[in-house]
Amino acid sequence: CGIDACAIIYSPYENQPEVWPNTMGAQRVLAEFKKMPEMEQSKKMVNQESFIRQRIAKASEQLKKQSKENREKEMTEVMYQCLTGKGLQNLNLGDLNDLGWVVDQNLKEIYKRIEALKKGASTSSSASSQGAVTAPVEQKPVVELGLEGMHQRTQAEWFTDWMNNTSTSDQHIGFGHGDEMIIPNF
Repeated sequence: CGIDACAIIYSPYENQPEVWPNTMGAQRVLAEFKKMPEMEQSKKMVNQESFIRQRIAKASEQLKKQSKENREKEMTEVMYQCLTGKGLQNLNLGDLNDLGWVVDQNLKEIYKRIEALKKGASTSSSASSQGAVTAPVEQKPVVELGLEGMHQRTQAEWFTDWMNNTSTSDQHIGFGHGDEMIIPNF
């Protein structure tokens, strides 16, 4: 990769240090290193302890990121199971909070997508008024989807009401194969 490097390894069991690639190569690399300004010399210099600390910190960050990602996937799966009728009785408070966060994130994505579709529809309608005539597209308001209540209530209120009312029979819609989907009251 075009980088000159050498290694000098001291051992308590040997009288002479082990030099890599060889003594002449190490002397050449050290001479070039000493010619550099002191600021450049210490710029990326690490000893074994600081190198290992950096690697541990990096691995810890990767572990934290992967754990968060796994938790999100786990709660997404729980959310989908809830939509097919599985209850939430076995979840603890932490799980419920995380599930609420995942539901909230999904709702935000849905609202963003709806807005993007609305903007796309308005852009295409203005473009069609300038160009060729096209048939009008019927747009149903978002209110028909039952989402208007979500703007008026917080996610926590909706989730609490949904938890308290999941036993009523009018909230279940059959899919024809024994699966049921719970529809929250808005």
